[in-house]
Amino acid sequence: MKWEFTANEVVRGEVVYGLEDFRRDLMDEVSNNLESDDEVFIQHSFDVVYELCHWIATGRKFADFVNTLPENGPFDVVVLQTIKDHMTDNITMLGAILQRMIMDGVEQGMAVEQAVDRTAQIHDSVVSGAATN
Repeated sequence: MKWEFTANEVVRGEVVYGLEDFRRDLMDEVSNNLESDDEVFIQHSFDVVYELCHWIATGRKFADFVNTLPENGPFDVVVLQTIKDHMTDNITMLGAILQRMIMDGVEQGMAVEQAVDRTAQIHDSVVSGAATN
């Protein structure tokens, strides 16, 4: 995805671009790049791509992500590596969004651990609520 602002601007709070915005834009990108009209396939692909972005943006290792997926899934390691390489800017932006959310909590008086936990709860709520898109 391309934005008219930077991840640093999001982190600094100069631009408001939230998790819901990111997920909407990523869904558009995924659905526009797949050669399929199958809504179930598109949603599943989005879920895997988003989780990959989130996994890496939160500092976890790609190999560990691959190990969470079923062996007979639609994406093999080579395809996932290609997706990861293509998602570098998206991973950076998602990391910036999550960092901004944590910083918002700290600025509201939360301890860092509380802000991280709150961000994780908000994230989970957005993802579970958006899963029925």
